[in-house]
Amino acid sequence: MREILGRRRRLLSQRSDGRPELISAALTCATEWQWPVLPGVAPDPQGRSRCACPDPECTVPGAHPFDPGLLAATTDPRMVRWWWTNRPTAPIILATGGKAPCAVSLPALAAAHTLAALDRMGMRLGPVVASPSRWAILVKPYTLEQLGELLYAKDCVPGSLRFHGEGGYLALPPAETGEGGIRWERAPLPGSASPWVPDVEPVADAAVEVLTRTGVSAPEL
Repeated sequence: MREILGRRRRLLSQRSDGRPELISAALTCATEWQWPVLPGVAPDPQGRSRCACPDPECTVPGAHPFDPGLLAATTDPRMVRWWWTNRPTAPIILATGGKAPCAVSLPALAAAHTLAALDRMGMRLGPVVASPSRWAILVKPYTLEQLGELLYAKDCVPGSLRFHGEGGYLALPPAETGEGGIRWERAPLPGSASPWVPDVEPVADAAVEVLTRTGVSAPEL
């Protein structure tokens, strides 16, 4: 029955032109999974590689909060419905940390190798968000103190590795940003329960090992 309901939800979340319906996805995040979300700023319609925010050198065009700010993120279905009714093409932005998942992100190719390494270890993974250049592996919430202890124990932390923790954010599928489409590399399983995610430590360990071995250590946008 859960698979049937999940399939029905996916079918209902499609517009007549076949594009995913953002408001449906945003409501799923907020009401079913209890992930606080808010609308992101859209890419500049005059040039999708640019952002519609006031910063002419924005490094994450169309993939960040602006108005409202990150503190406005909520699980209130009324607010979510109002936002995306008025801004139907706005990207879905997850406010990471707290009770919501955090994430570890790294360049796409290295991320694919990291997932393969974790699969070989037999580690259970949750959802993975993919953009054209970077993938983000969702993990359980962690504190800055926990992250600091984890990274301090390592000889080297590649600059291309990023952590989306408390006070951070992440664009969720489906969305079109200045970089391109945001999709699920590994989608949450159908059902009403909040998607399961792993601890940050084994994910970070595998990511650091892959990035160090492959030489992808410099900061990347």
